[in-house]
Amino acid sequence: MEEEYLRIGVITSPHGIRGEVNVYPTTDDIRRFSQVKSVTVDRRGNCSRMDITGVKQQKGMIILGLSGIKDRTEAELYRQADILIYKSESPKEEGRYLVCDLLGMTVYDEDDREIGTVTDVLFTGANSIYQVSSPGKKDLLLPAIPDCILRVDVEQKRMTVYVLPGLEDL
Repeated sequence: MEEEYLRIGVITSPHGIRGEVNVYPTTDDIRRFSQVKSVTVDRRGNCSRMDITGVKQQKGMIILGLSGIKDRTEAELYRQADILIYKSESPKEEGRYLVCDLLGMTVYDEDDREIGTVTDVLFTGANSIYQVSSPGKKDLLLPAIPDCILRVDVEQKRMTVYVLPGLEDL
């Protein structure tokens, strides 16, 4: 079975003359760059596995050193390349889920009645919001807080929730 990838960033440009690259992070947790030893670099379908030789953060960007990119000229060839990690390399934290695991999940209320399907995850300053859609109904926006999200079973693609009074009226 081929392993699934997660995109954690996109190379935007070379950084300096030693082959480092500027990476725009596409992950909600930039610690991922420091937590893995190697990444897959996807340059328009041409994938290469590269070791991370250095990680720095500067002005919202990540500066990566990657084995196989030795100078600025080589780094230029990697503009717009995706930085990918294996899904299994993503750190697991209690109560935190990958967006790709949540999308398409069937949502049930505490009485086991189907409410709909998670169609989007919105990121706010305080907490995430799960958008639950059901044909013929207005989308339901559920805050990802323990009072609302009772259980999440990623393997079964099933979420059990408590809809706080008034949420269906928004």
